[in-house]
Amino acid sequence: MRMGASRLLLFLFYAMLTHLVKLAFAQRDPYVLHDCSNTGNVSSNSAYRKNVNTLLSSLSSNTQIDYGFYNFSAGENSDRVNAVALCRADLTPTDCQSCVNMSAYELLHLCPNQKGGIMWYMNCTVRYSNNSIFGVMQFEPVKQLYNTENVRGPNGTFVQVRETLLDRLRSEAAASASTLRKFATGNASSPYFDIYALLQCTPDLNQQECSDCLNQSIAEVPTCCGLAIGVRVLTPSCNLRYEAEPFYGSTLEAPPPSSSTLPSPAEGKASNSSQTIIIVMAAVVSMVLIFCICICIYLRMRKQRKKVERMDEIDSVESLQFDFSTIRVATDNFSDVNKLGEGGFGIVYKGKFPNGQKIAVKRLSRSSEQGDQEFKNEILLVARLEHRNLVRLLGFCFEGNERLLVYELMPNSSLDHFIFDPSKRLHLDWKIRYKIIIGIARGLQYLHEDSQLRIIHRDLKTSNVLLDEQMNPKISDFGMARLFTLDQTQANTRRIVGT
Repeated sequence: MRMGASRLLLFLFYAMLTHLVKLAFAQRDPYVLHDCSNTGNVSSNSAYRKNVNTLLSSLSSNTQIDYGFYNFSAGENSDRVNAVALCRADLTPTDCQSCVNMSAYELLHLCPNQKGGIMWYMNCTVRYSNNSIFGVMQFEPVKQLYNTENVRGPNGTFVQVRETLLDRLRSEAAASASTLRKFATGNASSPYFDIYALLQCTPDLNQQECSDCLNQSIAEVPTCCGLAIGVRVLTPSCNLRYEAEPFYGSTLEAPPPSSSTLPSPAEGKASNSSQTIIIVMAAVVSMVLIFCICICIYLRMRKQRKKVERMDEIDSVESLQFDFSTIRVATDNFSDVNKLGEGGFGIVYKGKFPNGQKIAVKRLSRSSEQGDQEFKNEILLVARLEHRNLVRLLGFCFEGNERLLVYELMPNSSLDHFIFDPSKRLHLDWKIRYKIIIGIARGLQYLHEDSQLRIIHRDLKTSNVLLDEQMNPKISDFGMARLFTLDQTQANTRRIVGT
């Protein structure tokens, strides 16, 4: 039952953690590919790298991205950086900004020291370079992605339908009347499935450059991907994609350009970057909160379980239990006048029951975990022992946070009061000393060999040897005692205890 509760808590925490991580990244576009330029490296604190950081960081808030294409430069001479961003033509401005923002962020980390780099996300492309790239058709580097599933059966018709569709869309995209979006979408039926395709160029290319770039992309398809039912060809200046299912939305004409090229402060604050940060922070805070709640529940269950286990064991000696009020009256409300001494686990008071019986009461510390273990140990061990050289446990009290042990009172206190006191030491003649030594030895022999429980005291010292009226010794304080089996001769401990 206990193991099941712990596993349930662990499962719930893992499930919530997984859900929150998915929520935090749900709005991110799927990452596709990237390429870092091999034209040279720069240091992270160089002027060129600072221009890269500034330029890419500004992409998400620039209003020019509303039209699916962005072109900007920063710096002078050898520190000049040029950047372009292109969104898929059917994206809304909000989705476009989101994709560009995430692409730029990833590119900064994936190409930290290179002079150039390009990131292809599912719905956009971001690129920067130390060379002039605006109005320049560039086919390299080229990347291909394709579905591992191929057309089954005779493929001649499929190849013909695919080539005809791609060539038609190439012409439409290159000849697009829009100076902001050079793209074309369309579909055609093959014997196996309908083919859906989208071809697009950066709008800074002229008609011939766009046509040439797409033509080279189309030529890549049979070479790289054969009869795959889905293919993507990615280049810096143009993209090609076809699938067996629709993947693009409506392709509306772009709105007329805005006269402003800089974002207002309100627009910057409302950018998708801020939204992403808020989502991630909310997810992290939620995960920490859930983790703390799970820990609190676990600790509370563990504490309650320990309390139940402790009470179950103590129930076996319930006949020795006193009411707290009875002991409080016997010790005059634990008056300092009745204090006999103080140890590591609590204070010892003398008291007297209404019937005249004198007692010693050990009041264990409320904050001591070790004292709690000592309390249980003494009850379970001493209550089962009976020997004239062992202190007799009269009873105990366990109410709320109070833990009390009640013993017979030893009028002459403990042995250390005599040995270390120059005047009292004189009362210990050799006859009394011999009696004390023999008594301690008999008590130990009983614990080690003669009792039903084989017990090692582990904390035998002069302060734990009490003396009655006739100076007979009685071993006390079994808080650190340890049980052994009858044939056991040694054992290991995980902590240092005793004297």
